[in-house]
Amino acid sequence: MSLATSALPFDDIRNLVGAMPGPSLEAVEAVKKRDAQLTKPQGALGRLEELVEWLAAWQGMPMPKVTRPLVAVFAANHGVADKGVSAFPKEVTAQMVSNFAAGGAAVNQLCIAYDLGLKVFELALEMPTPDISEEDAFEESECAATMAFGMEAISGGTDLLCLGEMGIANTTVAAAIFYALFGGTAEEWVGPGTGVQGDALKNKIAVVEQAVQRIGGPGKVEPLEVLRRIGGREIAAMAGVILAARMQQVPVVIDGFVTSAAAAILYKMDKTALEHCVFSHASAEPAHRRALTEMGGKPLLDLGMRLGEGSGAAIAAGIIKAAAATHAGMATFADAGVAAQD
Repeated sequence: MSLATSALPFDDIRNLVGAMPGPSLEAVEAVKKRDAQLTKPQGALGRLEELVEWLAAWQGMPMPKVTRPLVAVFAANHGVADKGVSAFPKEVTAQMVSNFAAGGAAVNQLCIAYDLGLKVFELALEMPTPDISEEDAFEESECAATMAFGMEAISGGTDLLCLGEMGIANTTVAAAIFYALFGGTAEEWVGPGTGVQGDALKNKIAVVEQAVQRIGGPGKVEPLEVLRRIGGREIAAMAGVILAARMQQVPVVIDGFVTSAAAAILYKMDKTALEHCVFSHASAEPAHRRALTEMGGKPLLDLGMRLGEGSGAAIAAGIIKAAAATHAGMATFADAGVAAQD
């Protein structure tokens, strides 16, 4: 998906948000009709039944399926890492990307276990975005172009997109985005990330406070300006691909704290913008639960995970695949010769 040319780069993003398609109610009705005839009590599969309806709504298919699932991991570096907000140096981002390529990361194993495709997108790792506590992350044209790059991530085709990320210091950036969008205090949004604590955690809180006050404080600029001024390349790309997926009828699985920050940009632009998304899990990063509450998200899983790299989304994809396969493969009462309930 490419963006049309307009006077202001963000106008193209706004126009796409304004043109988002809605769900296929006909497909949902078809799922409900079949579900009522399957050899089980009504509602007995609980949320699995809801997931099939969700898939149908956003794939536009009366018999939804997941045959080409993709985990897309976006990797970027952040100048704010130099402020000591992470337990690891930003060189680790490139090292982990190499680990993904070699098949050695957790997400590689999860993709093998659940038969998921995996693509990793590097976003100028050698050129970190500026330190957001001191200057803006992007010019408007660069931010829009990064969102457009993300949009192209599904150009090869997929019927279920799972988002992941890698970027040292990106929990700092995500916390700043949530604070700027939803208010509260910096302390409420900042967590340990890769394991910072004590004085290092206090420093991280102070850096996030400085970044958000630099743009006027919480709620002072529109969501795309929040992204431009205190975001990061992987977050901009993920926001772009979430929007592209909506336009192309691809359901999306959000991973954890950082991917949720990308989703939050779109949510604050339009509260219906994430209806084609599910939140895979409640991260152990403390503020993630608050972020989910702010966006009305109901996570599928709560496993105490805080790794990132699409790990939670990959596990959720396995559940979603199982839900679709169960709905499609089960016999109806008539097929099985079983008496239906009265």
